[in-house]
Amino acid sequence: MPDLSREAISVDVGNRLRQLREGRKVSMRTLATMSGLSANALSMIERGRTSPSVSTLYRLADALGVPVTDFFSPESSRRRVVFLKGDARSRLPFMRGLWEGLGGEQFSGRVMPFMLTLESGASSGPAQLTHTGHEFIYCLRGQLEYLVDGSSYTLQAGDSLLFAAQLKHRWRNPGSTVTNALIVITDYAEGDQPMPMHIEKAEPEEPEESEEQEEV
Repeated sequence: MPDLSREAISVDVGNRLRQLREGRKVSMRTLATMSGLSANALSMIERGRTSPSVSTLYRLADALGVPVTDFFSPESSRRRVVFLKGDARSRLPFMRGLWEGLGGEQFSGRVMPFMLTLESGASSGPAQLTHTGHEFIYCLRGQLEYLVDGSSYTLQAGDSLLFAAQLKHRWRNPGSTVTNALIVITDYAEGDQPMPMHIEKAEPEEPEESEEQEEV
């Protein structure tokens, strides 16, 4: 299995989450209620004891009222022109995958390109994603299955998919090899977050007895 975080620019999600939460004067218990996560799970993330899933990042960003890209860089650092060298990408490992920013987290306009590298079985989680704008996907390697508005689309290398992003959707790597995909989110409404915002749980989560067992 490849080391997806090799030579990656480290993003300290736990520390950044704490900064965003404290900057908005939101207690951990309040954020837990707003995001639907447990205070125990939030504590584990902030202490660096666990890495949040993609869906968890979206839920935290929505609860805090910030773009998910604020986990990479603050709003004040965004520019009208962004030139990004290949070894300077923001990289965020998540469960069975790697999320690489392609400059959108530094750009002042309403376009968000990023790369996904997904091990076999990696997914966006059981929750369905919705947001404004349009979502474009280009599969570079492997297989990528998208479920959009109840229909399933399996992309292979060279295949693409484009849809209105307010439709409920989620993705996963159904194959046995690593998948690489380019995703571009654009045309989202001014003031909206450029990544999925409103997440509906597919099924209720059962309370966990210990922090080691809790999945985030």
